Amino acid sequence: MRKVHFRDTGMIKQIEEKVVNRLRQVTSAIKQDGANQVSIITSSAEREAAVELAKAAVVRPNMIGTALKEISGDPEVADALFELLQTQRILDNKAKLTLFLNAENEKRLADLLAAQDGPPALPGK
Repeated sequence: MRKVHFRDTGMIKQIEEKVVNRLRQVTSAIKQDGANQVSIITSSAEREAAVELAKAAVVRPNMIGTALKEISGDPEVADALFELLQTQRILDNKAKLTLFLNAENEKRLADLLAAQDGPPALPGK
């Protein structure tokens, strides 16, 4: 083979254009391949997450049922839990609350109001 020196500027321009076009094609193919790989990884991760969430959704009711069964075994604990849950729902609700006082719950209301104001101040402070 001999070294060929191109002196024809038109031919040089054509060769440069072909090389640039081929580089564009290769670059585009590389980008597309990378995007395809990312898509495969993403869809695989999403599928795995969906499977794990489905497993958790199946296990959750059984776990809650077991815990509630255990709690209901001790009536004192069950009463305290459900009173706490009921109080939490009332506090989360932004509706107005009307309390009817009787001798039994009057002291409880006074304790709640005192707790709302914070701990009592120490004398001399």
